Amino acid sequence: MSSSRDRVEDTYERQNDQRLDELHSKIRTLRGITTDIHDDVERQNLILDDTGNTFNSFANSLAQTSRKAAHAFGLTSGGVKSWRVAIYVVGLFFTLWIMGKVWWWWSSGENGTEIAP
Repeated sequence: MSSSRDRVEDTYERQNDQRLDELHSKIRTLRGITTDIHDDVERQNLILDDTGNTFNSFANSLAQTSRKAAHAFGLTSGGVKSWRVAIYVVGLFFTLWIMGKVWWWWSSGENGTEIAP
């Protein structure tokens, strides 16, 4: 009877060892997956930090541009006055109109299309 009992105990021992090996394999797999997840989270955090820094830089640049535009159009103290901008626009339009007239007069005189009296 002791021989059959030893065989049963050996069978149980082998089954326990097999189950223990399977458990170790599953633990190693879970540890690998956990490490991969951790590495991926770290990479995503770095990307998010870089993106946040980029947006902060863009916001600062946009705010600075807005301040400069407000100063240029006289919306802040010490900036160019709006009437001055209007005078510049009217002056530019008038200058372009005069230049167009002169160019038209000059180009029509060179072609010999002048009407003789």
